[in-house]
Amino acid sequence: MALKKYKPITAGTRWRIGNAYAEITSDTPEKSLLEKKKSTGGRNIQGRRAMRYMGGGHKKMYRIIDFKRNKKEIPATVASIEYDPNRTAFIALLHYTDGEKRYILAPQGLQVGATVLAGDSVAPEVGNALQMKNMPLGTNVHNIEMQPGQGGKLVRSAGTSAQLTNKEEKYAVLKMPSGELRKVLINCYATVGVVSNSDHSLQSMGKAGRNRWRGIRPRNRGVAMNPVDHPMGGGEGKASGGQPRSRNAQYSRGLKTRQKGKNSDHMIIQRKNGKKLSK
Repeated sequence: MALKKYKPITAGTRWRIGNAYAEITSDTPEKSLLEKKKSTGGRNIQGRRAMRYMGGGHKKMYRIIDFKRNKKEIPATVASIEYDPNRTAFIALLHYTDGEKRYILAPQGLQVGATVLAGDSVAPEVGNALQMKNMPLGTNVHNIEMQPGQGGKLVRSAGTSAQLTNKEEKYAVLKMPSGELRKVLINCYATVGVVSNSDHSLQSMGKAGRNRWRGIRPRNRGVAMNPVDHPMGGGEGKASGGQPRSRNAQYSRGLKTRQKGKNSDHMIIQRKNGKKLSK
């Protein structure tokens, strides 16, 4: 992926670093794979504001993505690589030999005209989906199922991948993008490769108006509020507000928010901070 740095001919382009969209081959989505997506503006069913700093933004259509990859042993040709406004990664339009069309998350290096497959006996090549028990150790994967047939839940954002580090009797051991070592059932499906658009995190909006186009309203700091509005509000002058916390007084640094005794604790071998969980 390539980034585009703009000449500072206006205040909004002075700091803007955008996506060059060099990988995109089509700007017209497949109509049969579109659904309406209603914007809530952060309002609940009563019309009251439930989430702050949301509202406005450009209208979007939802692209139906095939996370299950359940068309087994049927070859598909990559027709186009497209932009998806609902996610950070790019998507690829597949044309199956039986005439069906589906979108998948586009991995890095997938080219138009390439052939991809899903199945138990396919080769572990970029874009192919297969069970992790049939993959060699060291393979980079994404769109990983947590239960067989459930569809991919893990590692779906731009530039991410998990590495298959070990195989046990029932489980595959994955090194997640966070550094966590985690066990996943070895007969779960995953897609080979790294998710596209790896430079997404290096982009710079350049101006506040671009966030308004995305439906993000201005965010007010807690220390600038009154005590009635935020736990960090109030004080004389530019008071710091103490230890950073949310509006509900939940600390933002160091507080463990994972539920104790969670059922999947036994699946985590090592946390992202390097600490091994006690068995």
